[in-house]
Amino acid sequence: ILLESRIWIYKRYGTSARSFWTVFELTFSGGWPNYARLLVEEVSSSFAVFFFVYIIVVVFAMFRIITALFLRDTLAFASRDAEAAVQEKIKQKESYASKLLDFFEAADTSKDGFLTLAEFQTILEEDGVKTWMSIMEVDVHDTEHLFNILDSGDGLVSPEEFVQGILRLKGQARSQDVLRIMHCCERLMQDMARLRTWANSLDDSSYRGKPVSAPA
Repeated sequence: ILLESRIWIYKRYGTSARSFWTVFELTFSGGWPNYARLLVEEVSSSFAVFFFVYIIVVVFAMFRIITALFLRDTLAFASRDAEAAVQEKIKQKESYASKLLDFFEAADTSKDGFLTLAEFQTILEEDGVKTWMSIMEVDVHDTEHLFNILDSGDGLVSPEEFVQGILRLKGQARSQDVLRIMHCCERLMQDMARLRTWANSLDDSSYRGKPVSAPA
């Protein structure tokens, strides 16, 4: 073995501490061939077996395990963040619902547990209420139209109808809501077309004296 090679081997593998440091460097530096080639070519080819097994088992396998562990921790943190976001969303919705119930109680001047159109219009005339509703992202320019949306058809709005209706109206219309409205309009137009056809046939039959059945 050349003197220069002996010096190189001694500097890197001459003592236990140097060998440990060299193995650490070849493991994490990514340049392990620079630490193994001279031993294989000039000392003994049996070192090739050692480095082959070491690199396969320790370097590749260990790094993949470490990567998998970091990935698992990252996914766990992301999952916890998602759960925290869901919980925060639930808390916000509960807070909105509580504020809406306070608003309902303030508007229900008759204290009968229901809102009438007059009560609804009266409280929405206050500037502070309009500002609060705008912060809630609810358009209150047409109070009668808004009341009709909340009303189930009996002319009164219960606390449940008020809270659920306002929460649904909060923010901009979603694509799903728009599509549902379009679908309902299409069905309504079809019903109107059938009704028009039936009305026309009723007019014709009145001249002929034939009975006409109502449309299905």
